[in-house]
Amino acid sequence: MDILAFSSNLIFVMALGFYLITNLQWYDYKIERVVLKHHKPLWHFGLFILPFILYYAVPDYFIYILGLYLVALSAWYYRLDKKLVFTWRVKRFLILLFVVTFFLDMLSTIKGLDGYSFVFLPLLLTYLGSKGAENYMFMAYKKEAHKKLLARKNLKVVCVTGSYGKTSMKNFIAQLLSPKYKVYATPRSVNTIAGLVRDVNMDLPDDTEVYVCEAGARLRGDIYTIAQFVQPHIAVVGKVGPQHLEYFKTIENIQRTKLEIIQSDRLEKAFVHNGVTQEKHDKVEFFGDAVSSVEATLDGLSFEMRLHDEQIHLKTKILGGFNTINLEASILVADALGMSSEEIVTGVSKLESVEHRLQRIDAGGKIILDDGYNGNIDGMLEGIRLLSLHSGRKVIVTPGLVESTEALNLELIEAINKVCDIAIITGQLNADLFDKNLSVGEKIMLSDKSQLTKVLGERTLAGDIILFANDAPNFI
Repeated sequence: MDILAFSSNLIFVMALGFYLITNLQWYDYKIERVVLKHHKPLWHFGLFILPFILYYAVPDYFIYILGLYLVALSAWYYRLDKKLVFTWRVKRFLILLFVVTFFLDMLSTIKGLDGYSFVFLPLLLTYLGSKGAENYMFMAYKKEAHKKLLARKNLKVVCVTGSYGKTSMKNFIAQLLSPKYKVYATPRSVNTIAGLVRDVNMDLPDDTEVYVCEAGARLRGDIYTIAQFVQPHIAVVGKVGPQHLEYFKTIENIQRTKLEIIQSDRLEKAFVHNGVTQEKHDKVEFFGDAVSSVEATLDGLSFEMRLHDEQIHLKTKILGGFNTINLEASILVADALGMSSEEIVTGVSKLESVEHRLQRIDAGGKIILDDGYNGNIDGMLEGIRLLSLHSGRKVIVTPGLVESTEALNLELIEAINKVCDIAIITGQLNADLFDKNLSVGEKIMLSDKSQLTKVLGERTLAGDIILFANDAPNFI
């Protein structure tokens, strides 16, 4: 094998590895999801399978094919809106891949073997080696973090789950409790066992009195694993809907998975939305019907809530009538941790919107409702209802519902048709369905979001209201 072939082989494998680790990071490093559940399977054919075929089919021209492949891979990566984050896990994978590929290529040169046989093998060996190393380190980190949590005798753990609203509830609870306690909440949407282990080990302050976290799931047992790790004193199960139905198959499976959160040896109280289950449990209190007289406008929310034998009136800048469910749960947690009704009323009035969750932004004479992190039908319909309260033109930017059903997307389209003047549909996941059924004044279909800023600048004016609903990345 000459030096040119040696180098091109190394570059080719590293390029394939870069594509592989990028996709693995998107899908929580689960190879089965990358292979079986990927939203853009044609990417795999063009950027992974076809290069392999050409590598073996026309080896004499591979140096030219490699050049074209690197151009195609670069163009693909440039257009991504969710690029690879070079964590230590990613760096270890790429370093190991380089070492394994270099060693196998050197071996083939020394032994006079066909170097073309060493392309898939280094990828396989690196994936298996990296996964084994990560699992070993993770178990050690998990054990350390679990020990740290259990050793903090004065630390209360509040864990929130549900199909949607988890992050909002987590943030509302943290904000309500902060005037009285030293509270730490997991950042952003950290809700996997790996994310929580890292959070406890790296970021949980020593003086924290209340740790508020959330639990997400793709498989049965995911939330049970989190419950056994954090051992929450207070658990919250919010509203459950058909999010991730492709993974769980039935709503009943989703409900059972969410209820795994109450399997904690330290559980003192669990607040469960009454739409989830009515099975009796001595530590479960159902919620969802204590709120009344709701007024939800573009300026905020006001509502009444029954708390014990008292009817309290609450006002907040938080947008969206659906948030009364999240606020009711948050108030119940605050009450369980000893806050008075007066403290709760004051706390609710000072709540700040959660970033990218029906967050109002006034800019350039336009009202922007940033609901980019919301992907459920209730929240999106409420966002559209809020659009209808505005007297100017109404614009929605959305890819539709992801990991949901066609029926719910049709319900969303019906609402858009009734209210919106302009609909900008991003991505290809639901493009055909929306293109066929939308009947708004102006319909704009974008295959990805690279042209979105330009389109918004050209098609929207001062006085418009713009709803960003579910800002799914391009790979979805």
